[in-house]
Amino acid sequence: MTSSVIFYEKPGCLSNGKQKALLKSLGHSLTVRDLLAEPWTAERLRSFFGNLPVRDWFNPTAPRVKQGEVRPETLDEPTALALMLADPLLIRRPLIETEFGLGCGFEAGPMLDALGVALAPEQDLQSCSQIGPDPHCERPSARAALR
Repeated sequence: MTSSVIFYEKPGCLSNGKQKALLKSLGHSLTVRDLLAEPWTAERLRSFFGNLPVRDWFNPTAPRVKQGEVRPETLDEPTALALMLADPLLIRRPLIETEFGLGCGFEAGPMLDALGVALAPEQDLQSCSQIGPDPHCERPSARAALR
């Protein structure tokens, strides 16, 4: 069963590229949107997190999280959402919107199950694909995006 998926990514993210490739290989039709440029509201963004604890809403490799400036485990929902609206790099990605509902992240669970994604126990498509002590993805230039 294939479906239409709206996939909110950070352009240039290697892990998001692997996630999109897997979904496409399963026959899903993807509409890709820039997570960082999307005009989020707190209500809309909150809808992607479902019953996840606030700490799991955050991208653990976001610079402000890694440096300890933002400590997701200490935040309440309104504060977390305000921080994410001000700095979308904090949002755990991808955000996925399908006929089956909304989801956050790319780990085994109801959303990926509904999309027919079966990850092997050792298969990690959620973590950052960059290597080294301080992974950093460049956003593609506007020129490259036109190609």
